[in-house]
Amino acid sequence: MATTNGGDAAAPQAQPQGPSLNVLAQYVKDFSFENPNAPRSLMQQGQPPQISVQVNVNTTPMSNTDYEVELKLDGKAEVGGNTLFGFELVYGGVFRLQNIPQDNLPPLLMIECPRLLFPFAREIVANAVINGGFPPLLLDPIDFVSLFQQRVASLQAQQAGAQA
Repeated sequence: MATTNGGDAAAPQAQPQGPSLNVLAQYVKDFSFENPNAPRSLMQQGQPPQISVQVNVNTTPMSNTDYEVELKLDGKAEVGGNTLFGFELVYGGVFRLQNIPQDNLPPLLMIECPRLLFPFAREIVANAVINGGFPPLLLDPIDFVSLFQQRVASLQAQQAGAQA
């Protein structure tokens, strides 16, 4: 049997693991659906509603490798100033990020993790709107890269203002 550097050549060598991102859990953290003018709002015909949706992402470290990521969706549909329905969803996930350089953590947590959560949150909203008596609201894909860039720019502006 051959040996190298005094060790057994047949013995497995410990290989450094590559970067990994794992989803440990996904869950509805908070959810609210309001249909304040039912059943009158269900009878309205005519002009399509004005729909507004706001998106926010928050992260919380749980350990050296585990992070909670919250995707918050707030939305409202209105016609002529009257609210048809409104919703607020906080959909969370716990992610394990291992062997990731520290500089790469914020983009992964603020872009890739919410991107993985979004299809599930979208389905929850669509089903709630249907159960509220309305046609499904199919949220458009969200540009999490742009949201992250806006957040970074805002933090940089705040830091520059604090230093001035």
